[in-house]
Amino acid sequence: MIDLALLRDEPELVRRSQTARGNAPETVDAAIEADRSRRAALAAFEELRAEQNAFGKLVAKAPKDEKAALVAQAKDLADRVKQAQQAANEAADAAADALARIENVIIDGVPAGGEADFVELRRVGDVPTFDFEPRDHLELGEMLGAIDMERGAKVSGARFYFLRGIGARLEIALMNLALDKALQAGFVPLITPTLVRPEIMQGTGFLGEHADEVYHLDKGDDLYLVGTSEVALAGYHKDEIVDLADGALRYAGWSTCYRREAGSHGKDTRGIIRVHQFNKLEMFVYTTVEEAEAEHLRLVALQEEMLTALGLSYRVIDVAAGDLGSSAARKYDIEAWVPTQDAFRELTSTSNCTTFQARRLDVRHRPESDDPKAAKTQFVATLNGTLATTRWIVALLETHQQADGSVRVPEVLRPYLGGLEVIEPLPSKGRKAADESTTA
Repeated sequence: MIDLALLRDEPELVRRSQTARGNAPETVDAAIEADRSRRAALAAFEELRAEQNAFGKLVAKAPKDEKAALVAQAKDLADRVKQAQQAANEAADAAADALARIENVIIDGVPAGGEADFVELRRVGDVPTFDFEPRDHLELGEMLGAIDMERGAKVSGARFYFLRGIGARLEIALMNLALDKALQAGFVPLITPTLVRPEIMQGTGFLGEHADEVYHLDKGDDLYLVGTSEVALAGYHKDEIVDLADGALRYAGWSTCYRREAGSHGKDTRGIIRVHQFNKLEMFVYTTVEEAEAEHLRLVALQEEMLTALGLSYRVIDVAAGDLGSSAARKYDIEAWVPTQDAFRELTSTSNCTTFQARRLDVRHRPESDDPKAAKTQFVATLNGTLATTRWIVALLETHQQADGSVRVPEVLRPYLGGLEVIEPLPSKGRKAADESTTA
């Protein structure tokens, strides 16, 4: 949720943000009115409750011959208090609903508009060229015995797959490279839960307009499968006052991720670009509001170091407001060049969520002060960013392919693959065995 003081004191700033996101500015007026009604109803309830408490003391001290009349008045007052409490609860629910329609206030400079209105900040690396017809990642993956979509669909349905042989090793190598990068940058590694409670999913902002993308276990277990370890990492310090005296808290969460990909029918149905399950190493940071923007740039720099080391051509974009998630105040995406699609495709994103998630999850810190115990707590800022994920295999295979279907292994990955320099296609007999249907 956004800062209520900001909503009350600078409504025009919030209106501009909502408009830039493509939301109706009237949502701001509705939220202000709902908040005003909530406060008024709460004040009326508290006033009546105070009157009830005072009247109760009067009844206790009253002479016996007056008590009967006073008890009747007390009952009437109790009914009014009950009604006032119900009105206050209803007003609070209405305010919560209205405030939920207000997304995080964007940072100055974020481009307005939708998915196509991003601003390209820079391009890095030469787009690969070939003196042969390049194969796409799935054809390469099948030749290498690395990707098995057919059996994935047989076992689990569309948009599922097996990584096998060198494909499995390649993903583990990527994740370990990313983990080492995170460790060198001072991140604490965590293997996170992939099932979380509703309040954690809600707190991170994933149960808004994109709730249909989330898998929900509602048959006796009210839990959600995460689409990113950001969710569990954001909930890690829920209801806590964290210590930022020695700097930001940085975590690297390794997890399997699940996404329903609702609304993506017909999009990227070939291969492993858009799938229901994948692995990811996610950076997550708790820091002060003052340090958040600088921390955001540090996360982007780590992502760029990874992509450059892997020999991938990429661009960095400043995502437009209408394409941000509700929690993000700014997001940078890094898109790698995919040769057979003749296009850049997203491999990483990193978001500055300012205090939006922390307010929902009640994560605070105590600023440095001469009297630390007297210093008022403040909400932290949270940031997240991808450092490696299964989709990277797409760009790696296509970028480093050779005419015979072999793939050069980037030097930085070789130590994680036993020194392997080139991934060779399986002999045709081996490929046939790997590709044969299991049905007799």
